[in-house]
Amino acid sequence: MIKALLSVLSAETLAYLIYWFAAVRKDRAHGQSPTVGAMSTPLSLGIGFGTNFLDTLGIGSFATTTSLFKFVRGVRDELIPGTLNAGHAIPTVAEALIYVAIISVDFYTLVAMIAASVLGAWLGAGVVSHWSRRKIQIGLGSCLIGAAVLMVMRDPAIHLFPAGGSALSLSGIRLLIGVVGNFILGALMTLGIGLYAPCMILVGMLGMSLKAAFPIMMGSCAFLMPAGSARFIREKKYDLKAALGLAIGGVPGVLIAAYLVKEMPLKWVTRLVIVVVLYTAGMLLHSAAKEARAANGSSALPHPATE
Repeated sequence: MIKALLSVLSAETLAYLIYWFAAVRKDRAHGQSPTVGAMSTPLSLGIGFGTNFLDTLGIGSFATTTSLFKFVRGVRDELIPGTLNAGHAIPTVAEALIYVAIISVDFYTLVAMIAASVLGAWLGAGVVSHWSRRKIQIGLGSCLIGAAVLMVMRDPAIHLFPAGGSALSLSGIRLLIGVVGNFILGALMTLGIGLYAPCMILVGMLGMSLKAAFPIMMGSCAFLMPAGSARFIREKKYDLKAALGLAIGGVPGVLIAAYLVKEMPLKWVTRLVIVVVLYTAGMLLHSAAKEARAANGSSALPHPATE
């Protein structure tokens, strides 16, 4: 049954790539190409490689990519959620194909939680793709603060992260909680908060083995990201060059981390990421506040016709 699930994932990914290619061709034919920012190709490839390398080792890629985009000023704020989802989709599929196949978890629990996350992402993308720049800045900033808190909870020195149990399946009320929780996490993915850390905490709180979190969280992201990204692509709410850089550069990062590095001490890397993420959140919220003040100031000016 796992082979059938991976076959469905492969078919969905192929359909996503065909849809993306066809959408770009159609937009260009009608003179409505998606945004192509000023970020250089080597830089976008490097960001894709580095963030997906860390993602495969459990750090996550959304918060780190958002921070790098802000530092290099490579992607407009309102395009960051769509770029993250569209660009990281393919590397995340590569992660899922590796980890779903090698780590055992109850098939029905896995499918139920994946399906819930996909539904959440599809509904969430429909909302976020129509948000204004300021609303996205506030949403991204708030989500990054939440991501930093979750990273702190996972720090072994803090001891706030649930140790988990030995279960590889959920049933009854625990399965319901898992499904509802993953639905919410899928919706939040479309705004730019990664699913990995909160999903691992959810799995641990429900008494499952933390190893079971890897196929659940990677499978969820692999299935939901193409579904959610299609809406961002349709609305042209993403940066094409940056997204392609994440996709192309990310796959080698995943393969090297999964097959060559496999495991490495990431305590200080994680703590540095927490600091960077909190700084980025502050930048986004500050930008949102400046735009609000500017909007209020312009609305307070007298209209020329009244002078």
